[in-house]
Amino acid sequence: GLLWFGWFGFNAGSWLGNDDGVGALMFVNTQVATAAAMLAWLAYEKIRHGAFTTLGAASGAVAGLVAITPSGGAVSPLGAIAVGAVAGVACAAAVGLKFRFGFDDSLDVVGVHMVGGIIGSLLIGFLATGKGQSSATGVFYGDHSFDQLWKQCAGVFAVLAYSLVVSAVLAFLLDRTLGMRVAEDREVSGIDQAEHAETAYDFSGTGGGVIGSAAPAQAAPQKNRKVDA
Repeated sequence: GLLWFGWFGFNAGSWLGNDDGVGALMFVNTQVATAAAMLAWLAYEKIRHGAFTTLGAASGAVAGLVAITPSGGAVSPLGAIAVGAVAGVACAAAVGLKFRFGFDDSLDVVGVHMVGGIIGSLLIGFLATGKGQSSATGVFYGDHSFDQLWKQCAGVFAVLAYSLVVSAVLAFLLDRTLGMRVAEDREVSGIDQAEHAETAYDFSGTGGGVIGSAAPAQAAPQKNRKVDA
């Protein structure tokens, strides 16, 4: 909720100095796209896995926020709903890529942020009305030209290439200095405890114990005891 509320600050707030109404458009589009993405993610979960989850709702909201950030000033509120809905489903499906390809992504940066950003950027090429922050129109508006779509594709490719190169350099430096991975036993017991001799969250006072993993807690085995009659 705090993230959702704070997102209005840099999406809509960055346009409040203008009198062209883009700030108000960004505000509305941010709200409706996020709501649409959250509902779309939950619908995907229900259809695919048979249940809704609170984590899915939160992840869907973040996917919508990410997707509408590049496109919020270029599309209509109806277009923003479409952006959110597409991003919600696409990101929900993409979070499973880490299991298929075996990469470590505990915060689903690839599935939510990368895929959501790509979706929001590319859909400008389809849904831009030409009445917002730019006069450029997408395939569904104006003269139905693909010109803006190709520009969006080029922009997405450039950002992906830049991010890949910079990330590869940083990963190489980290691997040669601090190391990219920790021992498996330390990862299981909790990296905070292993690396810093402390834990970030301690719920022992509430009966929850210290969180060490996302696996459900199991009760300690009890020895059979003879009960006197």
